[in-house]
Amino acid sequence: MTKPTANDGTVRRGYRLGRLGLSLAGSYLGYQAQNLWLGEDGRAARAARLRSRASGRVREELGDLKGGAMKLGQLLSLQGHSLPEDVVRELAQLQMRAPAMHPSLARAQFKGSLGAYPEDVYRDFETEPFAAASVGQVHRAITREGVRVAVKIQYPAIRAAIENDFDLLRSAMLPGRMAGYFPAALVEELRRGIVEETDYRNEAANLELFHRGLNRLPYLTIPTVHRELSSDRVITMSFVEGESLDDFLRRKPPQALRDLVGRRLLEMYYTQMGWLKAVHADHHPGNYLFHPDGRIGLVDFGCVKRIDLAPIVEATRRRAWRESAEEEKRVLALIFGAHTPPARARKFLPNLDRLADTLFPRGASPLTDFRDVKVWEALRSTSEFALREKLVAPEFAFLSRADLGLYHLLHRLGARVNIGEIGTAVSEAGRRG
Repeated sequence: MTKPTANDGTVRRGYRLGRLGLSLAGSYLGYQAQNLWLGEDGRAARAARLRSRASGRVREELGDLKGGAMKLGQLLSLQGHSLPEDVVRELAQLQMRAPAMHPSLARAQFKGSLGAYPEDVYRDFETEPFAAASVGQVHRAITREGVRVAVKIQYPAIRAAIENDFDLLRSAMLPGRMAGYFPAALVEELRRGIVEETDYRNEAANLELFHRGLNRLPYLTIPTVHRELSSDRVITMSFVEGESLDDFLRRKPPQALRDLVGRRLLEMYYTQMGWLKAVHADHHPGNYLFHPDGRIGLVDFGCVKRIDLAPIVEATRRRAWRESAEEEKRVLALIFGAHTPPARARKFLPNLDRLADTLFPRGASPLTDFRDVKVWEALRSTSEFALREKLVAPEFAFLSRADLGLYHLLHRLGARVNIGEIGTAVSEAGRRG
């Protein structure tokens, strides 16, 4: 099995991705040729088989490449509103079940970072990881003091692999960058954020920030860091119990519990924005653990965006741009920055109206039903319009990823939530201190 190495450079990774694309194209052409001899029933069955094989190949290749390529697969796995269910199900395996390092390589990585082998550091260490993602894999262990912990070990040369993926991305996006759709600052913001995930000292600092800032939420568990057992490429955290989203949903939780968990997910999100001025920007299901009583565990804090979003959220909830020309100008400057021409930014207002009316409905039924496809449509059309009109602000790149992941979770839960009520309660709690 191929793993990222120092020699797994731009050309080689580009070749592997190009080979994957050609393979998929060949399969599709073969499928189209066979359609000439198949009836409608046969076509549908063959299309399903093609999707299964293609999504399996994509999952295997992106999982093997790790890094930015694998993060792309994770992002695609959140597209439940636009991709077939079987494709999403296959790609979802990239959230926690990527191909793992060989145990001897993991031991070498650990020793190279902490100066000793895992069995010399912990009382007990499981050589097989229970989770493997895009930057590192996670092992169960017990400290010398008898504390259960999760130990994340980084893949070798993963930072170089991510940099190589962005070299490819810059080349692939050159026409879009020249046309102004993908400004260089946007690509650089994406690169910076993902490369930042390769420094586990930064993740440890994020964990400590969130642990302090969200300790008012009694239903939320965030791991604590064992700094003496951590470095830039190894991080040791307290072990967080809980079920995956799939296992939680297999219990067929009642609607009241789904709504409760949905409210708590949104309260967590708005609390981050309002109190911490920082957002956990990687809301894929693999980073959440659920309990039958509605408690939630949140893990993996490598991707955190520090930004004050509270004014934008509050303005959207109030529809502040409708109040006066001055308020309209203020809101658009908050969203797009003062550098965006007002006439161009003003084109976004119909989309903003639709988004506000979808997420913060008024009247007799103030609940947002995340089972409803109109929620996804409002989000999708807003994003597409911003991209088409060249209104994508670089600083919001990871926030779009955060929103997409959060709304995907709420959609899977089928939660019905009064978002405006949650936002108001969080704001009032923040003012009270």
